[in-house]
Amino acid sequence: MENNYKVPAGTRIGHVHLKVSDLDKSLAFYCDLLGFELMQKYGEDAAFISAGGYHHHIGLNVWYSKGAGPAPQRAPGLFHTALLYATRKELAEILKRLLEANYPLTGAADHGVSEAIYLDDPDKNGVELYWDRPKEQWPKTEDGGLEMYTRRLDLEGLLRELK
Repeated sequence: MENNYKVPAGTRIGHVHLKVSDLDKSLAFYCDLLGFELMQKYGEDAAFISAGGYHHHIGLNVWYSKGAGPAPQRAPGLFHTALLYATRKELAEILKRLLEANYPLTGAADHGVSEAIYLDDPDKNGVELYWDRPKEQWPKTEDGGLEMYTRRLDLEGLLRELK
């Protein structure tokens, strides 16, 4: 096997498929709160949702997890699903929506390359909502390498994008 193989630059993650305990609660969170569009239900046990009419960005199913509690926090598995917004204003809009719905946030951070808001879905699956700063604004080390960090996100400053 070649050691110098690299994933092609145009490769991207197409979708995430989550095991959930209650399909209706998950659809309420992802569609009614976050704004995804229901593309198709697969019987009563699965659904496929998207942004902008794509066949699906997120699959949700109860095939092995109907009525189950959340996965243990200190076990291997998905840390979070990250949803990338195109602009800072779009991130501000979803933040405002979450705050108006009194939906609990689990965190918010400025990572230098991006600004992110964190929350959990009804099954305690982590969800990151973020936007990327333009690549030319990404912080660099003295030798030109990427320097990501975690600092407090100014939520009030983010919401000023809406004025």
